[in-house]
Amino acid sequence: MEPSMIEAEYKAKLTNPDSVRAMLKERAEAENVSYRDVYFDTEDNELARADREFRLRTISGAGETRHLLTFKDSAVDAATGSKPEFETVVGEREPLEEIIAHLGYTPMIELTKHCENFRFASTGHELLATVVTVPEIDGTFLELETQATEENLHAALAELRTVLAELGVSEDQLTTELYTDAVAAVRNRPK
Repeated sequence: MEPSMIEAEYKAKLTNPDSVRAMLKERAEAENVSYRDVYFDTEDNELARADREFRLRTISGAGETRHLLTFKDSAVDAATGSKPEFETVVGEREPLEEIIAHLGYTPMIELTKHCENFRFASTGHELLATVVTVPEIDGTFLELETQATEENLHAALAELRTVLAELGVSEDQLTTELYTDAVAAVRNRPK
């Protein structure tokens, strides 16, 4: 059995998104896409209580639409929230939503992310840098990630920190807050 892959990732709330975006454009061409994410859980929030995520994502952009089913296990690195990730492309969204419902999972939160994806290599790692805005949340975010095994997680995270520094992203911009939590907080604010 192959070792599970870990999504080694840093997330930052950017203080200067235009500068970061310009530096990323020097490394790769931007792919503009929209993510429609629905997160599922049991009625008693079994997955959230175990720090797990079960998501159905629709990616739309450049005349193409595709659907991904993702399960993220509990974080293996508390400082970054990096988690083992299992993901597969699915053909149609609606039948899969019915299957998920029949398995006892319900939609807990749905959100949209507007993303600019930049793919490039750095010291042997294939990296994905995503500049993110979520309509309900103030600010612009950067997600910088690569795939790692448990054995090379620390090396991958060190490489990501190097790239963050090259992009001018300081430690005080880093965050582990989940978009789902931020969106839920906005939606639950008294009017």
